[in-house]
Amino acid sequence: MERTARSGRSALSSGLLTALSTAVMTATAAIGGAILARKFGHGVKTDGFFAAYGLYLALVLVAQTLRVVVLPPLARARDDRRLPAEVAAWALALAVVTVPLVGVGILAPGVVARALAGGTEARHAAADLLPWLVGGAACQVYAALLASALAALDDYAVAAAAFALGGIAGLAVIVAFLDHGVVVFGWGALVNGAVAVALPLAVAAARGALGAPVLRGIGRRLWALAIGVALPFALQGVYVVANRFALGLGSGDATTLSYAYLVAAALVAVTASSIALISSVPLTREGLAADRAGRHIVAVSWLSLAAVGLAAGVFGVAGSPVAERVLGDEYGGGTGAELGRLVVYLAPWMVASVGVSVAFPLLFVRGRTSWLPALAVFVLGLHVLVEWILRAVLGLAGVALGMAVTTLVVLAGVAAALGTVPRVARGLAVAAAVCGGLAAVVFLAPRALVGPVAAAVFGAAAYTAVLVAVRPPGLRDAWAYVRRLH
Repeated sequence: MERTARSGRSALSSGLLTALSTAVMTATAAIGGAILARKFGHGVKTDGFFAAYGLYLALVLVAQTLRVVVLPPLARARDDRRLPAEVAAWALALAVVTVPLVGVGILAPGVVARALAGGTEARHAAADLLPWLVGGAACQVYAALLASALAALDDYAVAAAAFALGGIAGLAVIVAFLDHGVVVFGWGALVNGAVAVALPLAVAAARGALGAPVLRGIGRRLWALAIGVALPFALQGVYVVANRFALGLGSGDATTLSYAYLVAAALVAVTASSIALISSVPLTREGLAADRAGRHIVAVSWLSLAAVGLAAGVFGVAGSPVAERVLGDEYGGGTGAELGRLVVYLAPWMVASVGVSVAFPLLFVRGRTSWLPALAVFVLGLHVLVEWILRAVLGLAGVALGMAVTTLVVLAGVAAALGTVPRVARGLAVAAAVCGGLAAVVFLAPRALVGPVAAAVFGAAAYTAVLVAVRPPGLRDAWAYVRRLH
């Protein structure tokens, strides 16, 4: 009983630390995005940046997913008093993947840039950035491994501080050397990764969590890694493919889509992903039947979608003035309005992505992961077809909606593997309808009478007040569930 109580307190405090760390990283990324827009405008250079940055985000997402994959074996290794050897063995296995990636990024950036940006002029900026970005991403991969090693020792604070400090240090480099061009954002990414890995490395070494690797089982670990990262990599590939289709629409369209995506992805990361990351261990201890899995997915999704509805409403009515104030004059007028609309168009993607973010770690809790590589390959192939059709019909809006269609297919597959499709479908549909419907009413009604900024302020206040006063049953149950989660 004493261990259970301690674990409960740890889970709650760890969730808060993770959310705060994620919020800091998101804020520094947002500030960096604003600096990029104000300094370099809206065109070929920024298109090249986002083409390369899409690959960086894919690799960083792999790093984040690695924490889900390695925590169970590291926790068992700690219980068996072989944690140092297990950490070293995973480090060696990861080197088999990261070293070639970094080598290609450094030695052949032009080839990779052409694949990401096609024959457009944006490929030159992408090629300049890639060597720095892949180096930073490799550091993030090892930072994730070390964060998991410390988590096996019941220490989440060091990793949270390291990731937050890394974001701050990377932003400082960007500000200090901004006159060197777009490539400075690659320098910032490398410094970010170096700081994120250095602090956990020092603490893990001091606590005796590092040792000589066990050479046996490298192939098994690589296969576990491939299974674990296949779907997250494919999901980030959904954005990379969408960005590639947006590049074919005209100069600057890919940049507008990318900023809208960063807003949407940040909302998912700060809410759903933070809770999902720290809930795997307590759910493993307590057991996870299909009914519990469905309840967990719906509860966390309710809390996340409440935030999604608020943000989508603000951007929907005040996208242009918000974008202009944050990103600069080039994002006012029609460009800013289009960015706001794209955030709204991405709302269905956010609903699906929230569900996937919460459900994905549960596959590892229940040991139902062997089919994930096949799903990943299917998803990417399907997404190319979906984007090709929807872009031809709806243009840039179709590109955004295509991301939602593919991600909803992924959510259906994951929920089916957990045996909870009806409950998840019903729960997310109700949550999306309540939060989305409320946002539509409280934001659009005042917009018909007042300006965009006033409508956004009034709508945000009304949205929050209604949710607090009415407390929809699903939201009330979700809050109670998360508070009891140990």
